[in-house]
Amino acid sequence: MDNKKKPMIYFCATPIGNLEDISLRVLRILKEVDVIAAEDTRHSIKLLNHFNIKTPLTSYHQHNELTKGKYLMDLVREGKSIAIVSDAGMPGISDPGQELIRRCIEEEISFTLLPGANAALTALVLSGLSTEAFAFEGFLSREKAIRKNQIDRIKKESRTIILYESPNRVVGTLKELEEHLGNRQVALARELTKHYEEVWRGSIKKALEEFQNRQPKGEFVLVIEGLSQEEIAEAKRRRWASFTIPEHLNYYMEQGYSKKDAIKKVAVDRNLPKREVYKYTIEDN
Repeated sequence: MDNKKKPMIYFCATPIGNLEDISLRVLRILKEVDVIAAEDTRHSIKLLNHFNIKTPLTSYHQHNELTKGKYLMDLVREGKSIAIVSDAGMPGISDPGQELIRRCIEEEISFTLLPGANAALTALVLSGLSTEAFAFEGFLSREKAIRKNQIDRIKKESRTIILYESPNRVVGTLKELEEHLGNRQVALARELTKHYEEVWRGSIKKALEEFQNRQPKGEFVLVIEGLSQEEIAEAKRRRWASFTIPEHLNYYMEQGYSKKDAIKKVAVDRNLPKREVYKYTIEDN
């Protein structure tokens, strides 16, 4: 239960498209707090005007996150309550907020999160790909070295992967993904919850054919199929093929496994009987 009398910071999820997706609780808090800190005040004023909310606005974005964060925490210390909103979705998820939460924890400033719409989870469910386990990468870095590490990590990921991408870069990103991940299944979601909502599903190759032939519009969420169990098993087989059996045993024993357990693991990795692996330990003696 919210306690208006207690000064605190409310991180408020806002609609990602359809304004009806805002919660009653968020609307109440936006009316009750002393100040709303918005990623883009010009964008947020449209939301506030739609719901006739007159609370004062101040800016809070990635370029003033450090200085404005201190100012907002000082307001709470003075007895004020603050609401944090991004342009759309959940503050702190590829939007300003995470740094302020960290500082609130360190400096024991009261805060809470008012949940709501989120583009990543909406696209994941709509994609039809596995939702059992997933990895959210946000926007890929524009710095080559960091971006390479991200794609290398994605390439080995068995969970479903979720990325954000701009319409101007989505085709280039698809080309990179095809080069490094192969022709996996993907879903591209754009304009989520809006009138022209679209979720395109198919292979990366087909996605390239589709979006190279038309001008992509709207922010994209890319949902990418993870490695299959067969691909994971094949990758392991290739890895262990470079090891001799004694090297393979030593690998596990250096990680703290007993000789008995190392034998079991090597037998599974190489699809060999345990007695076949055990012979190599006898030869070492």
